[in-house]
Amino acid sequence: MKHLLIIGARGFGREIYYSAIESIGYGTEFDVKGFLDDKADALEGYAGYPSIISSVEDYEIQSDDVFICALGDVHWKRHYVQKILDKGGEFITLIHNSAYVSKNVKIGIGCIILAGCRVHCDVAIGDFTTIQPYVVIGHDCHIGNMCQFNSNTMLGGFVTVEDDVTLHTSAILLPKAKVHANAVVGAGSVVLRSVKANTTVFGNPAVPVTSK
Repeated sequence: MKHLLIIGARGFGREIYYSAIESIGYGTEFDVKGFLDDKADALEGYAGYPSIISSVEDYEIQSDDVFICALGDVHWKRHYVQKILDKGGEFITLIHNSAYVSKNVKIGIGCIILAGCRVHCDVAIGDFTTIQPYVVIGHDCHIGNMCQFNSNTMLGGFVTVEDDVTLHTSAILLPKAKVHANAVVGAGSVVLRSVKANTTVFGNPAVPVTSK
């Protein structure tokens, strides 16, 4: 039996705890050991959670430990994941019992696939990508590393999403659309064709957000 440590004990970390105990393999392949967070009182006032054991920086990894990162910001996620990897830590992938994952789907390490998601055939998902509840990913999509797909986003067939991309709630990517690395797609936005790297887009159709 492996013992899971959740990186982050704030709001998303609490969500991931309850999702973890409803995920494939809980109780047979892993249990939950606790949280890692540098805010030692992050769970103060909340009941029903395991304790915060340590910060990521101070934690000494044990041989039966495994990890998942419950941080919604892709850049902080990359930062803390790398700290654990540098210590020799092992990440697992969490797939909620209610998620649908079709045949011929490739999923990397450290991913989170939450309740009600649908991942259709011949999809490839890289490492450390988080897919929040009720996301739909169409056939033949290719998704990179360290992405964050928030609830109710939808990807048509043959969509490509590169590394470090954030899709906010209810974003829609039409078939064959491509979102380049480190881009952000705003809530409710519709991507028709392409989003350039390092840009934020919003609207229907999605266009770059410009500052005044």
